[in-house]
Amino acid sequence: MKRVLCLGAGLVARPFVQYISEHGFHILVATRTKAKAEALIDESSNAEAVQFDIQSDDRLLDELTGGADLVCSLLPYAYHVKAAKAAINHHKHFCTTSYISAEMKQLDTAAQAAGVVLLNECGVDPGIDHMSAMRIIDAIHKRSGRVVSFTSFTGGLPAPDSNNNPFGYKVSWTPRGVLLAGRNDAHFLHDGKEVVIPGPTLFDNYELMEVPNLGTFEGYPNRDSLSYIGIYGIPEVRDMLRGTYRNIGWCKTMKKVADLGLLDIEPRTLGDRTYSQILQDIVQAKSDVKGATAKKIGLNRSDPIIQRLDWLGLFSNETVPPGTNTYLDALSHLFEQKMQYAPGERDMLVMRHEIISEYDGKRERTTSTLIDYGIPHGDSSMSRTVSLPVAIASRLILESKIKLTGVHRPTIPQLYNPILDELGELGISLTEETTVL
Repeated sequence: MKRVLCLGAGLVARPFVQYISEHGFHILVATRTKAKAEALIDESSNAEAVQFDIQSDDRLLDELTGGADLVCSLLPYAYHVKAAKAAINHHKHFCTTSYISAEMKQLDTAAQAAGVVLLNECGVDPGIDHMSAMRIIDAIHKRSGRVVSFTSFTGGLPAPDSNNNPFGYKVSWTPRGVLLAGRNDAHFLHDGKEVVIPGPTLFDNYELMEVPNLGTFEGYPNRDSLSYIGIYGIPEVRDMLRGTYRNIGWCKTMKKVADLGLLDIEPRTLGDRTYSQILQDIVQAKSDVKGATAKKIGLNRSDPIIQRLDWLGLFSNETVPPGTNTYLDALSHLFEQKMQYAPGERDMLVMRHEIISEYDGKRERTTSTLIDYGIPHGDSSMSRTVSLPVAIASRLILESKIKLTGVHRPTIPQLYNPILDELGELGISLTEETTVL
């Protein structure tokens, strides 16, 4: 029986573990808190748990990797390269859902020499977005068409029936990652010209976007869209934009959060301070912190944004958790605490591409839309859409149906066709529509 080593037991790990076990492979889940791993494998056969810390357990990483046929890292992205190097040393295949870092890319030659594949970006975003887009793009190119415009937006949100807090957002992914993303500059292409949106003004640059049969969302640009011109093989494109969906009100609120400096990652002493005291320092007020905060960011104290900050707990006497040493981490704690899904509530994953292609002067618009819901009292949509693509890929690699070496993302037919096809059988698929312009 072939063995899979799963590093990490976080929010998205359960569907991966269950899929691998159900397909007849032995799976070992290694994580810092063994009880979390044991809870994951409770309903799975061929599974075991082990306590493991990627930061310090180098000898155990070597031992566990040597005993596996494939390693899947669901750890934070900073640890993927360390795990991938161990996989290369033991001539083992490696998969993850995170973006290919510069350090990961440098492992390409070593991975090829070891005869193993390092498959990255095989989740939902990145992952399903790549695969569904490339299936359309490759079909356009086969018809001798040109892609003149590409836009793609994705959002992990509460389902409409579970959208019941002032922020219109709940935690289905690490809140720290969500907040960090709000610091990034955005780069995209518009009418053939590069556009740069600095991080501090990111949330000023949103537009209202309609998703058929669902409603209107805010969409704002996400990091570096320009690199995908090369990744997707569309040098002819004139508009290239990848972005994020959020519910109405998110961007204006997060802009004020950023203006207050609450996305700051500069280390500072916060221990034993309350959130109200932190705001006192920021707005330089000894009393009426709520009013002073509203004044500092140009709002009335009755403004819905101030009400959202109040609901979150920023004006409360709650103490910041011990060991918290940045404003962003203090804010992340409140997100984690206040934005959980209640039992029976469900999340939603929304993804929509719009691709305009040109054939001898004639144009077509192709839209591809995914709307997926979590299972009440079961797996979230985020966990399924992130971990099932990499689980399917892992199975295909172990069964020698994918025979690649080196560093890859799922942008080639050998990868995206079988993964998308099986995702469709599991109820995760995009609906495509093409109209002549």
